[in-house]
Amino acid sequence: METADDLNTRLVEAERELVALKAEVARNDAKMHRTQQRELRLLHADDLQTLIHELTAGLRSSHSLDHVSIVFCDPDHDVRHLLLAAGTPADGFDGLLMVESLSGLAPQYVALRRPWLGPFTACDHQLIFPGSRDLASVAMIPLTRRRELIGSINLGSRDAKRYTRAHATDFLAHLGVIASYCIDNTVNRARLLRSGFTDVLTGWHNRRYLQVRLQEELARARRDRHPVVCLMLDVDHFKKVNDDFGHAAGDAVLQELANRIDAQVRASDIATRYGGEEFIVLLPDTEISSGVKLAERIRKAVAGAPYQLPGGEQRSITVSIGIADVTPDAEVEELKTIGESLIARADVALYRAKSNGRDQVAVDEG
Repeated sequence: METADDLNTRLVEAERELVALKAEVARNDAKMHRTQQRELRLLHADDLQTLIHELTAGLRSSHSLDHVSIVFCDPDHDVRHLLLAAGTPADGFDGLLMVESLSGLAPQYVALRRPWLGPFTACDHQLIFPGSRDLASVAMIPLTRRRELIGSINLGSRDAKRYTRAHATDFLAHLGVIASYCIDNTVNRARLLRSGFTDVLTGWHNRRYLQVRLQEELARARRDRHPVVCLMLDVDHFKKVNDDFGHAAGDAVLQELANRIDAQVRASDIATRYGGEEFIVLLPDTEISSGVKLAERIRKAVAGAPYQLPGGEQRSITVSIGIADVTPDAEVEELKTIGESLIARADVALYRAKSNGRDQVAVDEG
């Protein structure tokens, strides 16, 4: 028969268990509250820069972590172009790793469908936690798009017991779903803002915009009997920049080159990225002599100082420029053909400038 002391002992143990249970509930409530607040901050991120900050520095702060990184697979440099165009290149974010492929980064990527928790090992995880060799445990949370793995959020701690294979992963899995949705949403929003008539990389108007504006300017020129001048620019030996330094360096060159050209043109001029390393500047109500002067200013501005490449190297860049002009007759109705001819003649002049040694201006001889 149970004595009073036995009952008292059981009561004390039950009270101790109740206190521990309440403490566990309180910790879980606090954890859930932090998670909800973090997810709300992700959902409220209006742009890629803010979202990346919330996923790296934000998570590191709110979860008291030693290291947080994001690996994002961007084989076509689409996201990198969006960041660069917004003035925040990918390498400017602490903890953001943009890669062409997930292969070889960490063995977990082969079958990462749910969060992976376990010990940090340098041979497996040093590439996704660059510069952090004192971590003891990690969590890799998959990021997906249309059910395809596109990267991961990587949480690192010096506490070996922080992330183990015995821990539940529901909270982390939910975070991965929310983060994946937010990334897809903000990338699409950034594309939309810069799509249509805007080149993603340079922020200039694109070829589609040129086609529309060229018709408008030719119609105005026909009405007012004013000339329209077309400058076609091409970067000399651009392929060698990509081959020697990589596509990120080529992107940086094109963006800086666009900035230098933009500083020379007038507000009334129409500057467009025609494709690849080709640019067109349309000069309404401009004589050919003024177009040549502007082309020379642009050529000198482009070649004026070496270009700083992402890896710290410098490279001198030059452009060749072809020029053509047209003053449509009042009787002409087919402006589309006139516009195509104007660009074609500027292209022929550009070819001549390149054939004659590059880094020069050539005028249409037609």
